[in-house]
Amino acid sequence: MTARTPPTPRKPVVLMTMGAQPRNGHPYQVMTHKYILPLVEISDCVPLLVPTCCGTEDLAQYLDLANGVYLSGAGSNIDPALYGQENLTPEKQQDRDRDLFDIPLVRAALDRGLPVLGICRGMQEINVALGGDIHQQVYKEPGYDDHREDSDDPVDEQYGESHQVKLVPGSWFATLMGQPSIPVNSLHGQGIKTLAKGLEPLAHAEDGLIEALHAPTLASFLLAVQWHPEWKARENPHSIKIFEAFGEACRAHASNS
Repeated sequence: MTARTPPTPRKPVVLMTMGAQPRNGHPYQVMTHKYILPLVEISDCVPLLVPTCCGTEDLAQYLDLANGVYLSGAGSNIDPALYGQENLTPEKQQDRDRDLFDIPLVRAALDRGLPVLGICRGMQEINVALGGDIHQQVYKEPGYDDHREDSDDPVDEQYGESHQVKLVPGSWFATLMGQPSIPVNSLHGQGIKTLAKGLEPLAHAEDGLIEALHAPTLASFLLAVQWHPEWKARENPHSIKIFEAFGEACRAHASNS
């Protein structure tokens, strides 16, 4: 008898919510390659792209399929009405469908003990979902730097290293990175103002702005960062560590499911 080939282990499934983008008069749901590739190539997970334009009726069914949740950045801002403020940037695109999907998604994912990774807008969504709020114009706040990119620069320059972030000493994230500070890119006009209950900082920019957070009392693995580790992630040792850690957390959840 010939030996049977052992079955290939199933990879963890990670939900990635898409966002609205109008094109030639048609509404699209999109997800950028740069966010998907590190999840596949470094985290070794299977992305499940979730439309946010159809409401939350099927949210629980999506979560039944998932071993993790990954909230990407986007060109849109969160509707300030959802954190009790008037809109100070009406010229900026919003995506209320994504807001109204991702906020309950964050809460439900934490209730289920799913690992969560948030990047840029995703970090802000986590904070808003749990009761925090946002500086809508960090660049106008006294004492804070302008963290926006120059849109006239080539993309490689926009996503190039911009400043250092200081990691909270003794934190698991500082241990993961293996050094007290790391260089990051910076492409955001908004940032954390009031941190939600249950969240704690993991890193600060040179001006004191919160650049990374976790939820030690709420989740076994929740990591959110304000910069963009997904950009050319395989070329950045810090990005590799972030996506490897998320993949490991998702595998641990899958093995216990």
